[in-house]
Amino acid sequence: MAKNLLIVESPAKAKTIEGYLGKDFTVKSSYGHIRDLVKSEDAIDIAHNFEQKYEIPADKKQIVSELKKLAKEAEMVWLASDEDREGEAISWHLYETLGLKETNTKRIVFHEITKPAIMRAIENPRTINYNLVNAQQARRVLDRLVGFELSPVLWKKVKPSLSAGRVQSVAVRLVVDREREVNKFQSEAAFRVVAIFGKGREAFKAELGERFTKQEDAEKFLQDCIAAIFNIKSLETKPAKRSPAAPFTTSTLQQEASRKLGFSVSRTMSVAQKLYESGKITYMRTDSVNLSDTALNAAAQEINSAYGAQYHQLRKYKTKSASAQEAHEAIRPTYFNEHTTDGDPSEVRLYDLIWKRAIASQMSEAQFERTVAKIGISTRSEELVANGEVMKFDGFLKVYLESVDEDEDSQQDGDNAILPPLTKGQQLALTDMTATERFSRPPARYTEASLVKKLEELGIGRPSTYAPTISTIQNRGYVVKEEREGKQRNFRVMTLKNGAITKDEKTENTGAEKGKMFPTDIGAVVNDFLVQHFNGIVDFHFTANVEKQFDDIAQGLEEWTKMIRKFYDPFHKEVESTILNADRASGEREIGVHPVSGKKMSVRIGRYGPFVQIGESDDEEKVYASLRAGQMIETISLEEALELFKLPKKAGVFEEKDMTVAIGKFGPYIRHNSAFYSLPKGIDPLEVSEQQAIDIILEKRKKDAEKLMKTFDENPDMKILNGRWGPYIEFGKLNVKIPKGKEPLELTYEECKTLADAMEKEPKKAGAKKFAKKK
Repeated sequence: MAKNLLIVESPAKAKTIEGYLGKDFTVKSSYGHIRDLVKSEDAIDIAHNFEQKYEIPADKKQIVSELKKLAKEAEMVWLASDEDREGEAISWHLYETLGLKETNTKRIVFHEITKPAIMRAIENPRTINYNLVNAQQARRVLDRLVGFELSPVLWKKVKPSLSAGRVQSVAVRLVVDREREVNKFQSEAAFRVVAIFGKGREAFKAELGERFTKQEDAEKFLQDCIAAIFNIKSLETKPAKRSPAAPFTTSTLQQEASRKLGFSVSRTMSVAQKLYESGKITYMRTDSVNLSDTALNAAAQEINSAYGAQYHQLRKYKTKSASAQEAHEAIRPTYFNEHTTDGDPSEVRLYDLIWKRAIASQMSEAQFERTVAKIGISTRSEELVANGEVMKFDGFLKVYLESVDEDEDSQQDGDNAILPPLTKGQQLALTDMTATERFSRPPARYTEASLVKKLEELGIGRPSTYAPTISTIQNRGYVVKEEREGKQRNFRVMTLKNGAITKDEKTENTGAEKGKMFPTDIGAVVNDFLVQHFNGIVDFHFTANVEKQFDDIAQGLEEWTKMIRKFYDPFHKEVESTILNADRASGEREIGVHPVSGKKMSVRIGRYGPFVQIGESDDEEKVYASLRAGQMIETISLEEALELFKLPKKAGVFEEKDMTVAIGKFGPYIRHNSAFYSLPKGIDPLEVSEQQAIDIILEKRKKDAEKLMKTFDENPDMKILNGRWGPYIEFGKLNVKIPKGKEPLELTYEECKTLADAMEKEPKKAGAKKFAKKK
C-alpha cells in the first residue's frame, strides 16, 4: 500500500497527476462533493447559529467507504481539491467525513496540472483555510434559506412547483427589464448619405456626418449636389495604435467563446474543465488577469522564436475587481510552445482561442496610419468625411483580435478602407451618392455571454457561479434561449447618379434574433412579484453587496453567522407578511372585447401556462386558447389573440378519418387517427389544405417505414429501428443499445427481451440522462 493518499475532485485529474507522482502515491477522486445539506427543512438550524445537517448521497456512499479505507491505511493524506472556495469546502467535507486528523493531513493547491506545479504544491502544503470554507458555507446556507422560504410563497401566490434563488432571480430581472426596454423602444428613421468618388481602384467612400430625419431634406441635399464641385478641404494623417486584450478570465472566456465559437456558457466551462484536468491550461475559474513570471518568460520565448523580437512586448495586467486573487492567474496554456492540442474538436478550438489570447497579450501594439479627408461641397456648408487606415505593423493582430458584442458594434460598414493618394485642394469626381433610410435599433437582448458580462459588471456572482446561474434560469423555465424570425420592413433609398435622382423602396428583414435570452411569461410574473414584495432579493446593489460580504468572510474580516443573521431576520419577516397579505399574481391583462360575442378578452398565467380567455371567470360558456411560442402576455394584441381561436380546425378527411390542425407544446401539428404529425416550418397552420395535410402524413409514414428494420410476432411493442446513430431496439418507452458485433436483423425476440430486461435493471447514475423516449 502506498504511503500517501492524494485526493482530487475528478477522475481525469487523478489520472493526470498519478503519472507525475510515482509509486509512493495513490491518487483518488472524490467525484466532486461527497456530502450535501439534507433535503428536508431541518437542514439548517436557524435558532442555533445556522448549524447544518449533512448527508452522504446514495451514489457517493461507495466512494466514501473506499476513501475511508485508503485514508486509514495511508501515512499521509493530501487534500488536493481546487483552489477556490468550493474546492476548500470539498477539502473540509473530506476532512470531516473521512475522520482525518491534523497530524497526518495536508492541504495543497495548484492552478495548473504540471509536474513542477504538483511537486511545488507538495513542498508547500498548508492547513484548511476556514475563512474560505466559511465563505462557501455562508453562500450555501443563504441560498438554501432563500430557496426554501421563497419557493412556498411562489407556490401559494403564483403557481405550484415554482422556485426562486438569490442570484438567479437577479439574472431573470435583467432579462425581463431588457425585454421591456425592447418592447417600449420606438424606432426612429433617418437618411444616411454616402458618396463614392473616383472609379476602379481609385474609388473611395465618404460619408456625411449628420443624418436627415425628413426625406425632403435628404432629397434637397442630393439636389444641391447635382451641380456641386467637390474638393479636399483638409487632409490629416496621424499614427494610431491598438493594444491587445488582457488574457482570459472566466467571464471573458465565456464571452469570447460565445462570439467566436458559438459555445453556450456551460459548454465553454465543461470543455475548459477537460483541458484543465488533462494538464493543457491553468485553472478555469478565475477573475484575475495576472500572469506568473514563469508564464511571462515562456510567452516571451515563444513569441521571439515564432515571430521575432519586434513582436514581443512585456505586459503586466492588473485586475480591476477588488475581490480578485492576484496570486491566481488568468486562464492560459500550461505550455506556450504547444500551439495546438489533441482532443475532440471543441477542445481543440477552445485551446486555440486560449493560446492566441494569452500569446497576443504579450505582443507588440498594432500600428496604423490613419487618414481623415474632409471634402467640401461648393453648394452646401456641410462636409463629407472619408476615413482611411493603413496598417504599418501588425503586432498582436498577427495572432488574435477580440470580437465585440452586437450592441457595442458600430452601425457603420466594416473597417476603414485604404484611401487612394489624395492632396489638399484636389477636385474630386462624384460617381454616385445615396441617401438610405436607416432605423435606430433597440437595446440588444442578452446572449448567455453578455448576461454574464452584465452580472460581472454589477458585481453579482463570481467565476464559479456564472454558468450554473445561466443554466438554472433556463431549466426553471423563467428564460428561454431561442431564435426568432424577423419581420419585413420597407426602407427608402434615393440615388444621385449621372445628374439625376432616382427613388426606390426596398425591403429588409428586421428583428431576427439568434441564441438570445427571452423571458417567459412565468419568468416575468415571478419577477414582478419578487420586485413588489422582495425588492431586496432582486435589487442589484443589495445582491452585489452580499457578494462583497462573502469576500470579506473569505478574508477573515466578517463572521459568517452574523452576516447571515443580519440578512435572515428581516427577510423571514417579509416572507411571513407576504404569505398573509399579498394578492395572487397571474399577470392578468385585459386586451379588449370579442368582436362577435362582446365578451371581455383577457390573458393570464394558468396551471398549464399562459392562455387567452373569452368571458369572465364565472361565465359557464367561457373559452380558452393557449399562447403560441414567442407570444407574451404583456405584448399580445387583440388581433393576435383572436387568431388563436381559429385552431384546432378541420383540414379535411383522409382514409375516412378527420385531419385536425392544432398547436401544441412543440408547435403546430396534424392529428389523424390518434397519431400526430408535425407541420414543417414555413407552413401556416391556418392555411393548411387537405392535400398538404395528406402529403405530410404520407411522408411521415414513408420515413417511419424506412426506419423500421424488424418486428416480432411475439410482441408488437418490440421493434428494431434504424436511428440517427445506427440500429437500436425499441421496447415500449425504452431505447436499448445493440451490443457491438451483433447483427441487428439476426437478433431473436428472446435476445432483444434479455437486453431490454438488463437495461431496466441497471442502476441509474445520479444526474445521468436516461436513454429513453419522452412521454
